[in-house]
Amino acid sequence: MKLLSAAILTGLVLTTFSYQPISGNITKSFTLDSLGACQGITYQNGKYFLYGDREVGVMREYSFKNDSLIYQQNEYRFTIKGENVIKHPTGIAYRKGMPTFVGNSVRQNAEGTLWKAMIYSINWTGFLKRKTLDGNLLKTIEDDACIQGTRPAYVKYNGKWFMATADYGISANEVRLYDAAKLVKADKTSESGLLYKKFTCSPWVQNLHFIESKGILVLIQNQVEGRKWRLTFLDLSKSLANGREEVIKVIETDKTDELEGFTLTDNESKGIAVSSSRKNNVSLMNIL
Repeated sequence: MKLLSAAILTGLVLTTFSYQPISGNITKSFTLDSLGACQGITYQNGKYFLYGDREVGVMREYSFKNDSLIYQQNEYRFTIKGENVIKHPTGIAYRKGMPTFVGNSVRQNAEGTLWKAMIYSINWTGFLKRKTLDGNLLKTIEDDACIQGTRPAYVKYNGKWFMATADYGISANEVRLYDAAKLVKADKTSESGLLYKKFTCSPWVQNLHFIESKGILVLIQNQVEGRKWRLTFLDLSKSLANGREEVIKVIETDKTDELEGFTLTDNESKGIAVSSSRKNNVSLMNIL
């Protein structure tokens, strides 16, 4: 593991709210191998799962101790009978008692200008037990309402949990909320009655993270396509009410690689960010 010098994050408050603006700084960066290009991180029941696109779509389990992620010797593959199914996992929407969704972006041409986005409903308990998708893939849904990729995550609005996703493009981007119980039966996200609410958002969203205690949705973004870090903190309720992102705080860093994922730890002042770089692909952040 390598320590990087602390990089101070600069914040821009675009809207004034009653609670204190959020700020942060990177305290440590290090390398986790065997993830290929890491595409995200999800925290569930004391466990951290990092996922990426190695020779197949892969996910590994870690514990967090003494400012380090410790590999728990559990690797999971998004394969069926050894065949790659979810090559480029772009988000995991997990909540106990609700359907689990995993996003996948499929390249349609060599230039990388055409993409097809898929959302997979999987048996999460079975997947963790068997460590592959064999017998655990429940439904495949085409996210034909998206712009260049899909990134599932659960958010809570008006007392109900919804499966949310966001676009990755330069314009006309949206965050969309879907009824999970209806979505799990659908073939396409464009089907009538699936979309609950939506709002427009800024470009290059790589992933989503919801802070339930504050009603804040974090857009995990790049400042330009595929480069430079940005975290945009939104008031979810106001964004949905007004039909556009209502920004609390924007945090940008001097890191020039591709930010892919972010999650808070049990301590809401400490977060973990991941990038697609082969080295120093994990960074610890203080969110004050």
